[in-house]
Amino acid sequence: MLNFSRSRTQTRSARSLSLGGMDYTDPKKKHSIVGKIILAATLTAICIFMLKQSPSFSSPSVFSRHEAGVNHVLVTGGAGYIGSHASLRLLRDAYRVTIVDNLSRGNIGAINVLQELFPEPGRLQFIYADLGDPKAVNKLFSENAFDAVMHFAAVAYVGESTLDPLKYYHNITSNTLGVLEAMASHGVQTLIYSSTCATYGEPDKMPITEDTPQVPINPYGKAKKMAEDIILDFCKNSDMSVMILRYFNVIGSDPDGRLGEAPRPELREHGRISGACFDAARGITPGLQVKGTDYKTVDGTCVRDYIDVTDLVDAHVKALEKAKPGKVGIYNVGTGKGRSVKEFVEACKKATGVNVKVDYLSRRPGDYAEVYSDPTKIRLELNWTAKHTDLQKSLEVAWKWQKAHSNGYGPLGGVAS
Repeated sequence: MLNFSRSRTQTRSARSLSLGGMDYTDPKKKHSIVGKIILAATLTAICIFMLKQSPSFSSPSVFSRHEAGVNHVLVTGGAGYIGSHASLRLLRDAYRVTIVDNLSRGNIGAINVLQELFPEPGRLQFIYADLGDPKAVNKLFSENAFDAVMHFAAVAYVGESTLDPLKYYHNITSNTLGVLEAMASHGVQTLIYSSTCATYGEPDKMPITEDTPQVPINPYGKAKKMAEDIILDFCKNSDMSVMILRYFNVIGSDPDGRLGEAPRPELREHGRISGACFDAARGITPGLQVKGTDYKTVDGTCVRDYIDVTDLVDAHVKALEKAKPGKVGIYNVGTGKGRSVKEFVEACKKATGVNVKVDYLSRRPGDYAEVYSDPTKIRLELNWTAKHTDLQKSLEVAWKWQKAHSNGYGPLGGVAS
């Protein structure tokens, strides 16, 4: 009998068998491929599920799209003294708010207060960014759908501007140009610009009207005027709605004690007189320094128009409401009444209850003798009038916040490094 069997030293490899012109795959190989496909699909599904559970994986932000009935305002410098108060008012009035700030002068503590007051989704977001960085500015406008911009962000000390003028031209003039370019590129049509009475310099006549010639005498005022000129030139061939508000001297704080002014300690010598007076009353400094007693004023000290921050932000909201396409509005925001520095010091002593020691020194470079506003135009066109005009009462409100926040907004003063 013939033996047809033979031993094999290696296994037969899987191969296709050709029968009648058709290829048939080995069933074992087919099952292996199907299994790999199922495994890959399962792993993909698990990855997608895990991504969806991640906080970073979400649907597009409500801040990135326009919504009927919702006005989304970008507040630059919203962590600062005036910007934070303006953000509070906008949020209270049901606006959607995005704050951008590099915290070089602002307080993260103010942002925390606002976020605690308005925790609802889609109300408030804070973005840490520098307006001097073009890429950051473009990203800011690309990822958010703004209806308007309130541009507060700026360094704002007259004395400091005389010592470091280039900082002021970069921070105020150049950064405003960058914001304006981004608005134009991304179709944001409304701008409320934070300017200053420092653009007028030292006029020959008082009170100051919006037609008073602008002849600034310090880099701060010059940088602001340059920014105004850029805005005005651009608007000649644009349908943008623009409001330029020229502030006088801002004092006070939120009447409900939620926000206040907490400048960086190293900037005390350049700061507002109210902050200097409060520092003296709290014993942080040995006394108050009044610079300049030989001006041609009623008592030899500078005369200023002190506007309460609550009134100031009210003017911004009214300007936003009244802004019209293709139109530029320019308004002085003041009380219409000048008060001397000596008057201010006496009001501060009464508000704090402390007999503050006062040292009288020589003039500060870049200061002017007398500046106060004629607020007629803003009253007639925007129906705005300053209501908090009692100097002592405004200081009492601010002093109450100062006493309750001896370290600013937190253990370290709430000032971000």
